Amino acid sequence: MARSPHILLIEDDPDLADAIVEVLQAEGYRVLHASDGGAAPQMLAAGKLPEMILLDLMMPNMDGWEFRSEQLRDTRIANIPVVVLSAGGERARLIDAALVLRKPITLDTLVSAVRKFVRIS
Repeated sequence: MARSPHILLIEDDPDLADAIVEVLQAEGYRVLHASDGGAAPQMLAAGKLPEMILLDLMMPNMDGWEFRSEQLRDTRIANIPVVVLSAGGERARLIDAALVLRKPITLDTLVSAVRKFVRIS
């Protein structure tokens, strides 16, 4: 039986988050959604660690920069690949992510990026 890889999406735009979750689930991925960076550490502590994180940068409570800083300090989750979703351009590259996708992104581009890091077995 094939396993469903686990992805954590941290995105505050509910319409975009819903579209991403729907598309990735249709591809066979399990997706957990945190609506801001502040909710994500609790989700990571409470359950199975994801194979990758999709991270928006501009969010309320805890933005993507703060989340990434916390992630890198936690050895348990520091090596989980992060794909940044941002309209921020060159500045977004400074976050030391595995990949930066500029918003607006197409869902095909997103799925291709996810497949680079997480394979469904």
